[in-house]
Amino acid sequence: MRNVSDDAGVPTGSGAATPPPGLLARVVRSQSAAYVVVGCVNTAIGFGLFIVWMTVLGDNDLYAVAVAAAYSMSIVIAFVLHRTLVFRVRGHLFRDFVGFVGVNAGGFVLNLALMALAVSVFRFAPIPSQFVVTGIVAATSYFGHRHVSFRRAPAPPGDAEVVLSRTRG
Repeated sequence: MRNVSDDAGVPTGSGAATPPPGLLARVVRSQSAAYVVVGCVNTAIGFGLFIVWMTVLGDNDLYAVAVAAAYSMSIVIAFVLHRTLVFRVRGHLFRDFVGFVGVNAGGFVLNLALMALAVSVFRFAPIPSQFVVTGIVAATSYFGHRHVSFRRAPAPPGDAEVVLSRTRG
């Protein structure tokens, strides 16, 4: 197995271990690059779901319903993709999902706050502002997912041999 860059599961000083790399992270050799790829794919899926819901609802005034329906579906898809392709974790499914939704909710609030600052205070145009803000939120969310959503406790001392024998076998 190839080595993955150091952003892919090195224990932190906080007492928790970052999750090991998922399939895509091992292929591209970077958890952060895999996160970006999955994020782009999920953004496209979410936008497609929004269009589908707008078509199904057939009423432009129901855009908020379309946003909520698309978000509800795309967050589940994003969770599965991140859990399997970016962060390789097992167990704690409900806790991981709650953490994932929490990190995304924090990203949503950060997005709103930064957009208000950019558009209302600095008078920047909304579309380019959202482009920049999306990058900031994505970077922040990566660390949130890495250290909150998919965090795992480090292996107890002496278990390193057991873990190594399982990964080599």
